[in-house]
Amino acid sequence: MLTRHLIVRRVTVLLAALLITAVGFAADTAVSLSRLRDDIMYLASDELEGRGVGTRGLELAAEYIAREFTKAGLRTDQVAGTPFQSFAMNVRSELGQTNELVLHSQDGRQIALQLGTDFMPLAMGGAGEFSAPLVFAGYGIEATQEGYNDYEKIDVKDKVVLLMRREPQQDNPHSAFNGNSDSRYAALQRKLSTAYQRGAKAVLFVTDPYTLRRERQSRLDSMVKRLDEAAVRVVADGDELLASEQKDPQALQKHREKLRESLGALRSAREALHADHDKLLDFNYGGSDGESSIPFIHLTRRRADEVLRSALGIELEKLEAIIDNGPQPQSKALEGWRVEGRVSIDRTQQDVKNVIAVLEGKGPKANETIVVGAHYDHLGHGGDGSLAPGSTEIHNGADDNASGTAAVLELARRLAARPEPLPRRVVFIAFTAEEKGLIGSSAYVRKPLVPMSDTIAMINLDMVGRLVENKLAVFGTGTAKEFEEMVPRLAKGHNFELAMHPEGEGPSDHTSFYLQKVPVLHVFTGNHPDYHKPSDDADKINLEGARRVVDMVEEAVVELAQAEGRPQYVAVASPPRGEGDRPYFGSIPDFGRNVEGYAIQGVGPGSPAEKAGLQQGDVIIRLGDKKIGNLNDFDLALRAHKSGQTVSVVVQRDGKEVTLEVTLAARK
Repeated sequence: MLTRHLIVRRVTVLLAALLITAVGFAADTAVSLSRLRDDIMYLASDELEGRGVGTRGLELAAEYIAREFTKAGLRTDQVAGTPFQSFAMNVRSELGQTNELVLHSQDGRQIALQLGTDFMPLAMGGAGEFSAPLVFAGYGIEATQEGYNDYEKIDVKDKVVLLMRREPQQDNPHSAFNGNSDSRYAALQRKLSTAYQRGAKAVLFVTDPYTLRRERQSRLDSMVKRLDEAAVRVVADGDELLASEQKDPQALQKHREKLRESLGALRSAREALHADHDKLLDFNYGGSDGESSIPFIHLTRRRADEVLRSALGIELEKLEAIIDNGPQPQSKALEGWRVEGRVSIDRTQQDVKNVIAVLEGKGPKANETIVVGAHYDHLGHGGDGSLAPGSTEIHNGADDNASGTAAVLELARRLAARPEPLPRRVVFIAFTAEEKGLIGSSAYVRKPLVPMSDTIAMINLDMVGRLVENKLAVFGTGTAKEFEEMVPRLAKGHNFELAMHPEGEGPSDHTSFYLQKVPVLHVFTGNHPDYHKPSDDADKINLEGARRVVDMVEEAVVELAQAEGRPQYVAVASPPRGEGDRPYFGSIPDFGRNVEGYAIQGVGPGSPAEKAGLQQGDVIIRLGDKKIGNLNDFDLALRAHKSGQTVSVVVQRDGKEVTLEVTLAARK
């Protein structure tokens, strides 16, 4: 039986131990928070200019991540003696040296147009030479459900198509289209794809008259206001000049200068009011990826009217009115007119890099590998992907995905500091070019550091910095039998309110691994109004929430590394998702391959594509009667079919064309 003295002594020792543990925990927590803060503050700083692909800022981020991996004690010499897995990709497009456009008229005249004044190629189109007859195709819309088709009565194969921006009846709330805002048919990329599928050699497009009228009225309202303000200033400055003390030359000169400035503002406002507002779009408008193989050229309305008056005896504004009255297409061949052109686009390729570090395991399972990853790129100064249209501000991407990158660095430090090695290897990867379409992770799984057969799990941290009310989402919980028990248990231990999503496919880097039959988890604290905007800044990060996410993921990695067996992969049928009239096909794009056609990275388990026999690496070049040059062409062609239909698909596979029959499914 314990004496009172011995009991008191033991309790005292226990309390002291608990106090030491608590102090140590508090110190560890403070250190962890400090490191997370430092990482996020740097990665999301203006110095890195938004970590856009192909920028110096992204290079600085890669170097920082590599240094931190090295400082943590990880091996960073596993890729040809470096931490960098490099590959080339298109990072920017610029106008080439020779861009020409010549109109050949009915009477034999050659009208050479001026680049930047009369026409401007767009980077979303292709480069090349063409010489072909000219056809007017209205708005360039093929809308079967709405009962409108600009291509119904014309053949544009091997011709140059002239069309208008946007869509009919833009100011009509009863329009078959939207009538109040642009519908999907107004998208330039869709118009380009439609013309390509019908065999056009090139597309010339003009700003539609309605848009010009609307913009002119907006400018008129603004200019009238400016004129009023300038006139008031002129009168006021004139009165001051008349009332000024004539004996003070300096005061007199000051009043004269003010009057001169006000008169200048008045002249400027008047000139702006009468200026030509039919401005050509910027070369990079709509993106610079250049997925299409045919040139796409913005033409001024003045030049378009010159052709239309000669060929049809009518101008664009009257054609628009006739079309909108139905709406009724007015597409016609422009007899006697040809277009000759050359578009030159310099597409710059640059090496981009994944950053890889290795923590070796010890024991009989040391060759089995867990990948812990996060993408470190973002949007730079906006552009493609930005939800702040037209903004050129730095998009710092603090949550997306400086938070996930910082979490990976913190996990690397903690796991490397363990007194004993883990039984399995852990590979840490900071992926590049996720925002361009999972390109970095796709490149890794094609050339993995460790064979995919030895990769037992992948954990992806993408946007883990905005924890609110303890709500945490984890995707991929159905991709291994063990995850369905492990994830909720760990989440409960860290007081998270968990949302479990079984599917392994999603818009982040874990998808690339799931398609290789690797069990995956994607940890995510949720979306927010700053997503893909310049306002996603470091001061909005919930550091304590990010630390708690790291705590939970650390336990998950350790548990997987110490488990007796590897997690058992499960193929999870992804729920068909989408909008509008597009049926479910089930392919997953491979944005890392620069080919003509639609390259696929894989197919969804149980999807129509998988059932039909499509495989990873296939390039779809035809769907039904539509030829496919890129993902946009595929999307448009798919919308021409309905669920339940069986459609022929032609793919390029190992240098041969293979025809498959796909029965499309309904979306939910």
